[in-house]
Amino acid sequence: MPELSSDLYGTVSHKLNALKPSGIRAFNKEVSKIPGIIKLTIGEPDFNVPEHVKQAAIKSIENNDSHYAPQAGKPELLQAISNYVQKTRQVNYNPDNEVVVTVGATEALDSTFFALFNTGDKVIVPTPTFALYFPLISMTGATGVQIDTSADNFVLTPERLEKAIEKEGDGVKAVLLNYPNNPTGREYPKEVLEGLAKVIAKHHLYVIADEIYSELVYDVQHYSIASIIPERTILISGLSKSHAMTGYRIGYVAAPAKIAKKILQMHEYLVTTVTDNTQVAAAEALTNGLDDPIAFRKAYQRRRDMIIAGLTKAGFEMATPQGAFYIFAKIPQFFGMDDEKFARNLAKEAKVGVTPGSAFGAGGQGYIRLSYASSDEDIKEALRRISEYVKQLS
Repeated sequence: MPELSSDLYGTVSHKLNALKPSGIRAFNKEVSKIPGIIKLTIGEPDFNVPEHVKQAAIKSIENNDSHYAPQAGKPELLQAISNYVQKTRQVNYNPDNEVVVTVGATEALDSTFFALFNTGDKVIVPTPTFALYFPLISMTGATGVQIDTSADNFVLTPERLEKAIEKEGDGVKAVLLNYPNNPTGREYPKEVLEGLAKVIAKHHLYVIADEIYSELVYDVQHYSIASIIPERTILISGLSKSHAMTGYRIGYVAAPAKIAKKILQMHEYLVTTVTDNTQVAAAEALTNGLDDPIAFRKAYQRRRDMIIAGLTKAGFEMATPQGAFYIFAKIPQFFGMDDEKFARNLAKEAKVGVTPGSAFGAGGQGYIRLSYASSDEDIKEALRRISEYVKQLS
């Protein structure tokens, strides 16, 4: 096994060296070593890919569909994405020059950030939110500006956005909205989005809308800011959550042609193109599988209600999630605000893995995130263990 030459130690990227590991992944790795633990840490759907989608991928392989696809994506998938966004957001994106297929929503974010940001730029990010945004933004030389939304029921208000822009001054280039939100599950009402859109337009900003969970919404209707200010919106989504296709790694960007061209250019440098058979599967999902998420959504909603009832009985407080598959619960007062200590002790003593809320940025301290993308049996047993643990300590 080769050892790196000592004269090469420390010669890697300084930007990369400065980044902290993902708090979500690091904590999940730590608790995974505990025997008998039930993990509600990672947002990984426990469902299988719909059969007709799998068959489309298999047929693609059998047909020797194994050569470089067009760099923006296969024409049938680009058209399927365009049709889907038109149906769900009422925005018409030209599949020829306004849509880019990416290696999951993560690469969509990466390509967008590198295409957009320069050193010194600022990106306003409402928190708590998906922790990966900040290291990706940092790698471009830009700065992610955290806006704690915990006092506003985890929704960024137009007033808070206006104040944040005034405080930061020149250099603010974009606002990043993630909704339904990871970790809180909160949605943005249409009237709030309309207010945010006015502020964004007033200050000549982009809005990056990460709507990866948009097919998993309960009790309310998902409304996209792309429907209000399409000329300023970079829409990011994919099929990982809606069709349980996390391992297929299919995401996409939809945006006005002039910025989509730059995102495609960055995408070409990063990955060249996306795997053939997974693109064929995604086209099938978006063409003939628009009803596939319905069964998933019903199961998630049942699990959500189950966890809310169990945690409320055990003394936790939470804002009811309106989408995604996470509960963001405030730990009982007598435990204090140390969410990392609480989560670590819960894992060791009750053998239930949850994610500390502080991993999701400002406003997350004193909370834990539980993923209900797990089986009913695991959730019921996890709730029993949590309840017993809290009783013993209280």
